[in-house]
Amino acid sequence: MLEVERIDSDGELRARPVQPEAADALFPDIYVSPETPNQGALGVGDRVLARLTQRADGSYQASAIRVLDGGGGRLLGRFIADDIGDAGGGRIQPAERRARSDYLVAPEQRGGAVAGELVLAEMLPGRSLGLPRARVSERLGAMDAPRAISLLAIHANFIPTEFSDAALAAAAAAGPPTLGRRTDLRALPLVTIDGVDARDFDDAVWAEADSDPDNPGGWHILVAIADVAHYVRADEALDRDARERGNSVYFPDRVVPMLPEALSNGLCSLRPGEERACLAVHLYLTADGEIRRHEFTRGLMRSAARLNYGQFQKALDGHPDDALKPLMASVVEPLWGAYSALAAARRKRGALELELPEKEVKLAPDGSVERISDAPRYDSHKLIEEFMIAANVAAAQTLEAKQAACVYRVHDQPDPAKLENLREILAGLGLKLSVSRQLSAANFNHILAKAADGPDHHVVSMLVLRAQARAEYSAHNYGHFGLGLKRYAHFTSPIRRYADLLVHRALIAALDLGEGGLAGGGEAEFAEICTHISETERRAVAAERDARERYIAAYLGARLGADFAARISGVARFGVFIELDESGADGLIPARALGGTRPRHDPRRQTLSVGASVLSLGERVVVRLVEADALTGGMIFDLLEVNGKSWQQPRQSDKTRPRAKHGKPAKRGKRGKRK
Repeated sequence: MLEVERIDSDGELRARPVQPEAADALFPDIYVSPETPNQGALGVGDRVLARLTQRADGSYQASAIRVLDGGGGRLLGRFIADDIGDAGGGRIQPAERRARSDYLVAPEQRGGAVAGELVLAEMLPGRSLGLPRARVSERLGAMDAPRAISLLAIHANFIPTEFSDAALAAAAAAGPPTLGRRTDLRALPLVTIDGVDARDFDDAVWAEADSDPDNPGGWHILVAIADVAHYVRADEALDRDARERGNSVYFPDRVVPMLPEALSNGLCSLRPGEERACLAVHLYLTADGEIRRHEFTRGLMRSAARLNYGQFQKALDGHPDDALKPLMASVVEPLWGAYSALAAARRKRGALELELPEKEVKLAPDGSVERISDAPRYDSHKLIEEFMIAANVAAAQTLEAKQAACVYRVHDQPDPAKLENLREILAGLGLKLSVSRQLSAANFNHILAKAADGPDHHVVSMLVLRAQARAEYSAHNYGHFGLGLKRYAHFTSPIRRYADLLVHRALIAALDLGEGGLAGGGEAEFAEICTHISETERRAVAAERDARERYIAAYLGARLGADFAARISGVARFGVFIELDESGADGLIPARALGGTRPRHDPRRQTLSVGASVLSLGERVVVRLVEADALTGGMIFDLLEVNGKSWQQPRQSDKTRPRAKHGKPAKRGKRGKRK
């Protein structure tokens, strides 16, 4: 017996055994086929008898035999009261899109919930009036409250939000650092460059021309990172809470931090003009951006300025503001020179160059959505990214050279089956991907460059992205395919990623940099921890995506009946997914709304045939919004136009109509029903 536990970041149902003796055991991944025989779609919390088949990667595929009314699952949704009012029962409308039905709540199981309120509930065994039953266990507040959408995403994805009393006390008791054995970096004009709304600044940068005559045109850069290991010691309260979270989670209206605010926004944040403990790396680059050598040090720094990406970009474009004018020669120009060298090295090694716009949800003061727009993407963003990549490479190289334990950030080659599908779809677009078994990121860059100026650029970018393996954390190194690097680790964000904190501890121990390093034998846990933090990262991505989709659905809910330009972004047997040009919002045109006969889905070519018409990935469409639900984040559309032509719903021909005896079409009875 399995219980459907959650939906992962790829939209797949994941399950685990529910036998009592197996409660604390570790199991391989179990993926569940979403349909059940004669019982519709499965949803989170469903318990099923299933047949398991092992897949090539060691995970299992479960095919449900039947759904069991076992109860005990967890349900998140909106409470809808019956007509009796506060004394009566009601039902819960699940927040999960795949949910098969509402859940009935008896009056004595209501728990004081009021109409329209978000609730957590326990699924109960048995059914009443054909509906599954549930008991309200916790009231979360009104659905229309300003912070309700992020609260939904937090609870739906099991994001921990409360720190232990011991962790909060430890964070509050922490004090500012002293110089001691640290290297004094306070005289260097290190600066932080982050988003306008950022509050935790965990990396600072500085650069100068290398004075070594043996390295003409070279650069000396310094990347200084908050020394979180100084405050968060292994197996203490702060560490236990941080490990459970795995990472911070970011929403438009709040952050669920990995560390208490006293550290994440206080002593570990590299605020301008304040002395902060740091772990820094000196990197010496050749003129073409190759790392000649590097050296780690534990230091004490004082940020010279807190800059944002837009502000720094204006300075790069020759329009510095008053804060940056005095820093042009000492800060801006050397940083740009070093970045130019690193960018050249990136191009040379052929790192994957995917530029898909990211949508940004901006909220009004009352918590409503003010606008949805493309997040800006400046050269200043790329500058910081390249500095961080260089520091991460240096961390991995150092630990490997010391034969020390390391949490690698790995990215495998694309799956061969996905590549075959990709080749077939690209061929239909007039693009040819190499048939070599050992592709490099440069092969994909070649395809992206060919499509760059054509109408299919966006869809080709999406296809290439979907063909890639998922990056994850591993105690064993097999390289980073996307970046074109043989070894890579995350070192630069220990305030918000537990992986980086582990790398800091490993460096401190390997280089004898003082207290707070990895304890002897600690590396034995790395494999288990890597599995855990890879999962918490996927959980955070799913929660952030869920919140964004719900915000967009709430925003567009006021425009029901409006028409939008869009493109087909996905094809499934149950309909086509579309992406709106205006907001980047995703929605579904159900197969039932396309008319005609039962559509025929070709998963290899990514097409859906409806009568004589064929809908394909990437086609331009005009759609009409018919449903937008902020509770689930789902949006349903009708199809109006395809590639500039009106969509005429195919009519059933006599060949497809049910036939009576002797080959004659069946007669219709009252209300159009067939006799």
